[in-house]
Amino acid sequence: MINELQHHDIRVFLVDDQAIVGEQVRRMLAPEQDIQFIHCQDPAQALTLAAEFNPTVILQDLVMPEIDGMTLVRFFRGHSALKEVPLIVLSTKEEPKTKADAFAAGANDYLVKLPDRLELVARIRYHSKGYINLLERNEAYDALKASQEKLAEELAIAADYVMSILPAPMDEKGLRTEWTYIPSARLGGDSFGYHWVDADHLAIYLLDVCDHGVGPALLSVSAINVLRSQSLPQVDFLDPSAVLVAMNDTFQMEKNNDLYFTMWYGVYDVKTAVLRYSSGGHPPSLLISEGKAEELKTPGMIVGGMPDMVYVTAETPVPKGASLFVFSDGVYEVSMSDGTMWSLEGLTEFLIERCAALGEQAGVIDELHRHVFAMHAAEYLEDDFSMMRIRFV
Repeated sequence: MINELQHHDIRVFLVDDQAIVGEQVRRMLAPEQDIQFIHCQDPAQALTLAAEFNPTVILQDLVMPEIDGMTLVRFFRGHSALKEVPLIVLSTKEEPKTKADAFAAGANDYLVKLPDRLELVARIRYHSKGYINLLERNEAYDALKASQEKLAEELAIAADYVMSILPAPMDEKGLRTEWTYIPSARLGGDSFGYHWVDADHLAIYLLDVCDHGVGPALLSVSAINVLRSQSLPQVDFLDPSAVLVAMNDTFQMEKNNDLYFTMWYGVYDVKTAVLRYSSGGHPPSLLISEGKAEELKTPGMIVGGMPDMVYVTAETPVPKGASLFVFSDGVYEVSMSDGTMWSLEGLTEFLIERCAALGEQAGVIDELHRHVFAMHAAEYLEDDFSMMRIRFV
C-alpha cells in the first residue's frame, strides 16, 4: 500500500553577503505564512547549510567575496542533494551576457535585485511548486517501488506455498506418477493432487480456476485443500459425482468474487483395476494404452456456476501398462507461431506417439512442454501448463 505523500512547505534559502539584503528579503516574505526563510551571509557555508535546510528554492547573489557567484552556482548544481533545487540568481545589473552565463552555469531564473515584492513571491512560489511536484513524484515512485518489491516478495512466498501443496511423486501399489506445473503468471489458477482415500482407493483430481493471480490462486488452494483433507461433511470421497456436487455447493461463485473452476475427479481401485470419474466443465482426461486413447469425461457444468447442479459418475477398466493423463486446457489451447491454435486431437496424437516411444520411461510431460513451447514461439504460454501422468505398471 502506498503511503500518503509527505507535505512540503516552501523553503527559501538566500545566499548574500550583505545583511541588509537578507533583511529586505525577510520582510518581503514575512506576510507569507507558508514560506520559511533563512539567510546565509557566508558563501563558504552555503552548501552545508542549504543541505541541512532542504530548500525548495535558492536565491543567490552573483557578487560575493571569496567565492565567485557563477562558481557557487556550479557547486550547487554538482551537489547530490541540491542539484535539482530551483536557483534564482540575484544581480545588480541587467546584462544579457551575465544572464546567459548564469543560465549556462545552471541557474533557473534571473532577477535584478531587489525586485518588487509581488514579483519575488510569485517567482518563489512558481519554482517551489515545480520542485515540490518533483519531490512528490519521486516519493510516489519510491513508495510504489517499495510496494511492488513487497508484493513480489509476498507473491514469491505464495507461489512457493502453492508448489509445496502439490503431491510428491509416487511409486507404490503398481502406480507411478509424474507431473509438471508451470503457471502462466506468478500465481496461476490451476491445482491438482492425488491421495489414498483408503488402502485400496487412490483419488486423483485437477481443477482450473478462471483467471490468474492472487484471487484465483487462493480459491484454487482452498478447493484443493478441501479435497486433500476430505473436509466436505457427509460426502463419500469414493463417489466422484458426489464430490463434485459438494464442491459446487461449497464454492458458489457469488461467494468467491465471481470466480469458478472446472474440475476432474477420479478414484482408482487397485483391487479391481477400475477407474471411476466425474467432471465439471473440464477437458477429458486421456487413458492411453496400446496405441489408443480413451477420453474420460462426463456431462456437467463448471463448478460454482449455479447451485443444485447434477454431476454423474462413469467408470472404465484400466489395463496394465496404461497411462492416465489429467490436465488443464492450457496444455493444448496454445496459439502457435503461424496463428493457428493447437488442439486436443493434436495433444492426443502426441501423447500416443511419445508413450509408445518411451514405454515405461518417464519424461513424456517434459517432452510435451518443450514441444508446446516451441510451437508457441513466445516467452510465456498464455495459460497455466498443468498435467499429471499416472502409470499403471
